[in-house]
Amino acid sequence: MFQEWQDNFEQKLVSTLKGFNGLLHILLAIALVVASVLIVWQFSLEVVDSLRLGQLARGFLHALGTLFIVWTLSSLISAEIEYVATSRFHLRVFIEVAMITLLRQLIVEPVQVVAGTDANSEISLWHYGMLLGAILVVGVVHRLVGDFRGRSS
Repeated sequence: MFQEWQDNFEQKLVSTLKGFNGLLHILLAIALVVASVLIVWQFSLEVVDSLRLGQLARGFLHALGTLFIVWTLSSLISAEIEYVATSRFHLRVFIEVAMITLLRQLIVEPVQVVAGTDANSEISLWHYGMLLGAILVVGVVHRLVGDFRGRSS
C-alpha cells in the first residue's frame, strides 16, 4: 500500500517538475528573443551614431563587438531549440559561448583603450597574450568535443 502511494507520488512529482521545467524553458526562450532584438537595436544605434559622428572605424569595431553578443545569443537560442526538440543539451554550446566572448574581448578592448572609454588606459601585452592563449585553448577543446561528438554519432 505504502509502495503504491510512493510510486504515485513520485510520478506526480516528476510530472509537475517536467511541467515547471517546460515553463522555465518558455520564459528562457522569450528572454533570449527579447535580448536578441534589443542587441540588434543597439547595433543599429551604434552604426547610426558612428556615421553621424564620422568615426567609422571605431564605430564599426564597437558595433562588431555588439554583434558578437548577437552571435552568443544565437548559439543559446539554437541550444534551446535543440533542448526543447530532443531534451539533449550539448557541452559544445558552452565552449562556443566562451570562444565568442573571448573573441569579442580581443576585438573590443583595444577599441575601448583608443577611444578612452576604458579605465585601464593601456593595452597590456601580457593580458592580450593571455586572451590569445585562452582562445587557442578553447579552440582546441571545441575541436576535441566536436570530433568526439562526430565519432559517437
